[in-house]
Amino acid sequence: MVKIYTSQYGYKGEDRLDITVKTGDKTFAPTWDMVMGYKNGALSSEQYVKMYIDLLRNSYKKNRKRWEEILNCEQVTFVCFCGHGKFCHRLILANVFTKLGAIYKGEVDRNGNLIK
Repeated sequence: MVKIYTSQYGYKGEDRLDITVKTGDKTFAPTWDMVMGYKNGALSSEQYVKMYIDLLRNSYKKNRKRWEEILNCEQVTFVCFCGHGKFCHRLILANVFTKLGAIYKGEVDRNGNLIK
């Protein structure tokens, strides 16, 4: 089963999967309304999580093949712009993938070193 890591956008490993709203894989990216709503304080983290989980459920139904592609990889690192240790959708996505059998290994720096 796939090993999942998370990192900031600067990570350049071959297993990198951009999940940002701007340039990322739309199968897993949040919407602009979600991102801006959270940044502007219009959405709480709890509201954001609910919206993102709902978005991912729909994505799973509509894009099952893409989800299965990721699940069949050896290793994937989800990247976005959020800082390490901050509220971030890459961690929510990693958690969702663990419910599908993936193993979350943690956050890595731009060189792929595990951050403790």
